[in-house]
Amino acid sequence: MELRTIGCVELNSIAVGMHAADEMLKAASVELVMARPTCPGRYIVVVTGDTGAVQSSVQVGCEIGADMVVDSFTIPSVHRDVIPALSGTSSLVKVNALGVIETCTAASCILAADAAAKAGQVHLIEIRMASGLAGKAFVVMTGDVGSVKASVDAGVHGVGDGGPVLSHVVIPSPSEALKAQLF
Repeated sequence: MELRTIGCVELNSIAVGMHAADEMLKAASVELVMARPTCPGRYIVVVTGDTGAVQSSVQVGCEIGADMVVDSFTIPSVHRDVIPALSGTSSLVKVNALGVIETCTAASCILAADAAAKAGQVHLIEIRMASGLAGKAFVVMTGDVGSVKASVDAGVHGVGDGGPVLSHVVIPSPSEALKAQLF
């Protein structure tokens, strides 16, 4: 499945999240990328399809979720590294400088990751969403120092009105022991 447009709704209720996921899939011709509970008792739904269908699906999810919606978005042309990083299937690459962006919501972390990947010559290593993180999320990327700095800055700004960025860092020359913990 080649993903071009993705949409996401993150909710503060697992039950409402499951209902929203079902209605999102019935509302438009979209494919389910992910629908699962996250910490702390949240639920995230990610769909793909044509831009109009994804926008309609996300709108329905937000209507069903109402005041339980934590965050949502539609990305019309998602970067090719986002889904592998999200699903833990990124390919092993040489780790140079590291960039990390930590956000308050899983949805805002996906926005940050997409903006970061589009801004520079970086490789997304991982997008970790909310599992064991009290609802927070983070993205880890690598590349040369200049690219990582530019990408982290773009990712921080790419969150826009979504959940706030809690912290971000560029590590110019990570230790071998830290690198070994990334994969």
